[in-house]
Amino acid sequence: MASCKRRFNGNSSTIKTRHEHRNISLSVFTTLLLQCAPECCTCFTPSPRHLVPIIRDRATPIGTILRSLPSQKDEVKAIRNAKNERISPRNANADELVPSAVDLLERLEPVIKPLTLLLLSQFLLFIGVGAVIPSIPLYAKELGLSSTANGIIISAPALILFLLAKPFGALADRGRKPAMIIGMAVIALSDFGTAVSTTLPFLLLSRLGLGAGRGLSEAGERGMIADYANAVPAVRGKILAGQQACVALGIAIGAPLGGVVVERYGIRAAFLCVTGAALVALGCYLFLPETAAGAVGDGGGGVAGARRGEVTNGNDDDNESDSDESLKWGTLLRQPQWRGIALCQMGSTFGYAAKISSVPIIATQILPGGAVGAGTLLSLAGLTGLVGAPLGGFLTDRFGARNAVMVSGVVAGVGLFFIPFVLLDSAAAAAAAAADVSSVVVWNDTSLYFSSLVLLWSLGATAQGPAMTAVAQELAPKGREATAMALPRAAGDGMYIVAPILLGLVADYGNRAGESGGVECAFAAVALLLGVGALFWLGRDSN
Repeated sequence: MASCKRRFNGNSSTIKTRHEHRNISLSVFTTLLLQCAPECCTCFTPSPRHLVPIIRDRATPIGTILRSLPSQKDEVKAIRNAKNERISPRNANADELVPSAVDLLERLEPVIKPLTLLLLSQFLLFIGVGAVIPSIPLYAKELGLSSTANGIIISAPALILFLLAKPFGALADRGRKPAMIIGMAVIALSDFGTAVSTTLPFLLLSRLGLGAGRGLSEAGERGMIADYANAVPAVRGKILAGQQACVALGIAIGAPLGGVVVERYGIRAAFLCVTGAALVALGCYLFLPETAAGAVGDGGGGVAGARRGEVTNGNDDDNESDSDESLKWGTLLRQPQWRGIALCQMGSTFGYAAKISSVPIIATQILPGGAVGAGTLLSLAGLTGLVGAPLGGFLTDRFGARNAVMVSGVVAGVGLFFIPFVLLDSAAAAAAAAADVSSVVVWNDTSLYFSSLVLLWSLGATAQGPAMTAVAQELAPKGREATAMALPRAAGDGMYIVAPILLGLVADYGNRAGESGGVECAFAAVALLLGVGALFWLGRDSN
């Protein structure tokens, strides 16, 4: 009898949904037990093949009862549509927060293949992006552009990303796949235009086109990642961490390859590399399924299939009007949680601006090898993403996205804040090195501490990325994920336009004469920590 009970419970777990069929299951078990009693009394352990005729027999009570229950296919479909349920970490039931292994596997089954293809395409794309990142300022010098013109060229994509983030998010909510494909095609065309540019106007036009392509493609990618993460909320952090790790690994591989390409074939060849990578990513996108509800050809299946059915339940008129109106950022910003995440993103942008505008200059002065040492440090900082991104995903799944953002943000802020303090002792050494042309910079405590702090910042920043995305995903309204998640991204892009200028002013007027600098890094750390504080204070009522 124990064997029958164990077998029955094992087979019936896939057709029960929580406690809805408790009474029916009890009657099913009783009936099955009575029909199997003769075999059990003879010490014969029945196997599932002996129970199949009993279950299929329409004349038996067990067959009648089981035919009245929902089919296993219906239950699997319901599980796949669970992405439409927003589960609050503190308000959810224990069963929802910690799904069973069978439930988790069934939720992952329709997600794992397209998600793997999406991450593979991101990895290949960012190999090309890594190859071109160090080449942009060198390319501007090759064209004979001034430092001011070079700054305009670098900030041009960020300007378009800021201005068009909301309309691109709305387009991505109508269809993830078309936005990704069209945006990636524009990226490929723009990078090709950059490679063949010979004048400043044509180069500026190409860089503006790159910003437009990135904005549209990234809006679709963020929306599709949100769809997959919402389908399996128990591993949301791990999914986002996987994306961040693919990006970090792609850049880490692409940067040295780009150096080899530039040395052999010239600077323009690096932009041709990213053009090829964009075309490969576009080809991968063609095989991805559409995940946005209401998109042409969606048909209600896939990951987002239940959205339209859910919209028509309950208050039909209200829900239909909400789906027709475009989501306004002003409506989101009335909520303190969205103000907190936007301010936190703006603060984090200062860290990345310091990485581009300040850290390479300081590293060139105090690290052995000069520019080579600075490049090595930045490459190591990129590789920390392979550790930071999974760490951020683990913290998000274990302790909640908001807590993960705050912890990782504090770590990143500490790394930047103490940079000027470790550089105080290097002022005299820098002055002596400037006076003695034959002197050679060697490894010392200052260079070691400086490198450690930069890597500490990078570790915290890469851990904060997936956690911050998870916060935005949890707050995003259903069916408007791409538009809503474009808000913090636009806030960061807008701040990135002015952050390098502010850090430059601090570096010019805040550093004392003869010092190696680093005060601007502390300024960036303060901005970063203020953003974390804003998320803590404004997001305290998120539950």
